[in-house]
Amino acid sequence: MAAAATPPARPTPPKLNPVRVTVPEEPVDARTEDFREILHAYSKEDAVLEAKRCIQCRRPWCVEACPISQDCREYIRLIADEKFDEAAKVTLLDDPLATSLCKVCYRYCEESCVITKKGVPIAIRQLKRAALELGNSDLAYVPSKPKGQRVAVVGAGPAGIMAAWELGIRGYSVTVLEAEDLPGGLMRTIPAYRMTDDDVRTDLGRLRNLDIMWKTDARVGRGLTPESLLQEGYQAVFVSIGTSTHRVMGIPGEELPGVYPALSMLKAIHQGHYPALGRDVIVVGGGDVAMDSVRSAVRLARGGRVRLVYRRGRDEMPADREEVHGAEQEHVEFLFQKAPVRIVGTDHVTGLVVQAIELGPPDPKGRRTPVPVAGSEETLPCDTVIVAVGQRADLDGFPEELDFRIAPGGWPEGKGPGYATAVPGVFAAGGKSVVYAMGTAIDAIKALDEYLCHLRGETPGPRPDPFGEPIVHKLPVGYTAPIRE
Repeated sequence: MAAAATPPARPTPPKLNPVRVTVPEEPVDARTEDFREILHAYSKEDAVLEAKRCIQCRRPWCVEACPISQDCREYIRLIADEKFDEAAKVTLLDDPLATSLCKVCYRYCEESCVITKKGVPIAIRQLKRAALELGNSDLAYVPSKPKGQRVAVVGAGPAGIMAAWELGIRGYSVTVLEAEDLPGGLMRTIPAYRMTDDDVRTDLGRLRNLDIMWKTDARVGRGLTPESLLQEGYQAVFVSIGTSTHRVMGIPGEELPGVYPALSMLKAIHQGHYPALGRDVIVVGGGDVAMDSVRSAVRLARGGRVRLVYRRGRDEMPADREEVHGAEQEHVEFLFQKAPVRIVGTDHVTGLVVQAIELGPPDPKGRRTPVPVAGSEETLPCDTVIVAVGQRADLDGFPEELDFRIAPGGWPEGKGPGYATAVPGVFAAGGKSVVYAMGTAIDAIKALDEYLCHLRGETPGPRPDPFGEPIVHKLPVGYTAPIRE
């Protein structure tokens, strides 16, 4: 009787190395002179060395933590084997905004990396960049057989672009309506030291063969509504308008010259129009827009004083830790547990009055409630105040019949399954970051596709291969459940 064949030996995972290969970056003193890019790409040798730190977990925690389920475990494995072309293609299978995300993603994958238990997690975002820049990433997506149905996408931010891609590779005819002069949405407020419009253009270039029409300077809401788009012949509409309107503090003096809404300021800076800030700048807020604002102010004030006022403590700041660390390196002063009361000045800002805050019991979301301390007011002299206390969607002209749910972050979304609104055929979604917005778009377009399949009398299927291969999308081996907030 022949002996049973011996199964092939499973490769021995590498020994855990807790030390990350240093990511090259501009020195602090040099980088604050202008808006030059701060972080640089790994060399081929460093990328391979960093990728070899990955122990290739049987359960891909990194993939489960990613809002778009990017198979980062696989592209890291390919980089370790010096297969950069294959690694680049893997990144693009799930991510049509890979060039942008490899610079601005908040690395939820790294937070779940098991290496964190012993040291510094794998530089997953940086390795994605290595795959794209060292491998062949000049690829074009391929549409499936035309479905004969038209879909309108309202808003060309991260969710809208992801939706257009999902629809385009499925064979739908897509029209994207964007109120601004270029696609990108709030990515076009991100400072150039992190990413530029060229990164978005590179990503959009890969969509060139899909049936997608981009209509800019086309605002939906006044006169043109999701319902009127359905009446024009679109079979479905996806709304992803984001949070383009800044929130105000609602305190005296906010109308004084020298007070800047953060979003407007960052948008102008991104386009190369630098506001004339003073030499003593205060930014109010604790989120990512506030971090972009203080770090931009450092570059514009050129040796001036830049402070950030936040009403809670450091641990409660929602801003990305990497951005907070970067601001500290650039000598931004942080004033915690202080809330703005009023802005003082006659014909220009001269100071910000703040009040000390004590943190009380947690609110229903687990955040400690700020409680003002009586008699603790003080005036912080300054000549510029930048307001970065949150954003909201511009819903002017959108009909109430849609019955949007307004998410805590301010964007509108459908209340029904798959982000369906109360109007049949209209879906709406968004997210708190670029990649989270893309993730909600995936869920919404899956539901929208099912809706259109039903109209055609067909059974919906999984996402097709975006490069026209005879395979369909599937989650990597070992994937169990998403790790999401």
